[in-house]
Amino acid sequence: MRFDLKGKLAPRFIGPFEILEKVGDMSYRLALPLYLSGIHNVFHVSLLRQYVADESHVLHPTEVQLDPDLSYVEKPLRILNRKDKVLRNKRIYLVMIQWHRRGTEEATWELEIRMRFEHPELF
Repeated sequence: MRFDLKGKLAPRFIGPFEILEKVGDMSYRLALPLYLSGIHNVFHVSLLRQYVADESHVLHPTEVQLDPDLSYVEKPLRILNRKDKVLRNKRIYLVMIQWHRRGTEEATWELEIRMRFEHPELF
């Protein structure tokens, strides 16, 4: 079963998942989420890797405010940079957006025309 992408960019491992019990000498039963219900939950130790905890992986509940339909809308904070890209006979204008509650290292390039339409307060 493929979990996400195919080819070179496919993830080698998914998880982390909690170990429920040791089944045999070299196998473990894992607590898998519902979307992986089609997969047997007992794995050989050679298929498992130890998870190294990292504080940047933890989401604190006060940081994310969910809408009633359990969605989250990311809001732009400010424009960090601008550039234009030339494609044969067409010019595309891009802006680098810093998102609310995210650092500058997580800024993304977005189409300027789309950002002007969706967030005119930035301009």
